[in-house]
Amino acid sequence: MRRFVSFRDFDWVLLAFVLVICALGVMEIYSATINTKFVGVHIKQIYWIVAGVGLMLLISLLNYQSLLEQVPWMYVVSVVSLLSVLVFGQKYLGARRWINLRVGGAHFQPSEWVKLILILAMAKYFSEPRPYEQEGQPLDILKAGMLVGAPMLLVLAQPDLGTALTYVPIAIMGLFMGGLKLKHAVALLLLGSALAVPAWKWGLKPYQKDRLTSFMAPEADPQKKGYQVIQSLIAVGSGGITGKGIAKGTQTQGNFLPVPHTDFIFAAWAEEHGLVGALGLLLLYFMVLMRLIHNAQTAPDRAGAFVIMGVVAVLTFHILINVGMVVGFMPVTGIPLPLMSYGGSSVLFTFLALGIVMNIRMRRFVN
Repeated sequence: MRRFVSFRDFDWVLLAFVLVICALGVMEIYSATINTKFVGVHIKQIYWIVAGVGLMLLISLLNYQSLLEQVPWMYVVSVVSLLSVLVFGQKYLGARRWINLRVGGAHFQPSEWVKLILILAMAKYFSEPRPYEQEGQPLDILKAGMLVGAPMLLVLAQPDLGTALTYVPIAIMGLFMGGLKLKHAVALLLLGSALAVPAWKWGLKPYQKDRLTSFMAPEADPQKKGYQVIQSLIAVGSGGITGKGIAKGTQTQGNFLPVPHTDFIFAAWAEEHGLVGALGLLLLYFMVLMRLIHNAQTAPDRAGAFVIMGVVAVLTFHILINVGMVVGFMPVTGIPLPLMSYGGSSVLFTFLALGIVMNIRMRRFVN
């Protein structure tokens, strides 16, 4: 057992896969925005990636156990930051989700980094040693619901349904790894089903309801509610087997595909690189997730495994929902594709999360 950490234990293979996805994302952002008012944002994306890698290296040197000890005040700060968005946040398209940093037009989205705090909070609570018979009890479910529920309600108030939903897999993973009993899982499903009706009637705004239902029959309103889904399906289908080539996608370059550099970047990628390119990108994501799971299996303690699996849960949720949205299997929720979609907050969150994963991996052999 060593008494110091070394970058020799850094997961360079994982970092290589991540940087390949980032490079493909920058290339697609460039292609998707070359004839739009967003031209040049791929340069900003590169800056975010470089900053993210720097933060990842920095946080990998910190002791993750020390971070877990600071979770209580970090959680308080996260709640305060979400409250500050509601008060001081910049309003865009009817929602307050960002704080203007007044530096080069940059914006900060606190709801993104709150995911990381929730992962650490769930890991700290559920990794504490307890007798087996005390694991997975209703009190655990209540505490998990309160930990995740408070930030989730604040994000819903912005309103940002997509980001709020990304908090759910953190709670589910925490409960699952914390020993959730089958009977309690069934009870949760029944309770969730019972609350679905009132939440639908009184908890969602009309445009949110439209987003959640339009993907099932987009042809019913092709010019409005179903427009995004239809254009995305056309883009994906027109890519064929090998795609149309960089900056040659008709849906993307003709500005028919909405926000092709953010939420619908996978549709733009599929149009220009075809089925082969789409499957290749999904394979890269699969390799990233497998490396993360392997690191969880070799974590030095239970808390480390909890943290890494929390990261796996969030990234998997993002990938499944975004890709499902693009191909018409999921509602349009505005959830970005990790490391591909343009956005500094999303990129920084992902690299910070990976930094903690590296942190845990590098301490496998430290006593």
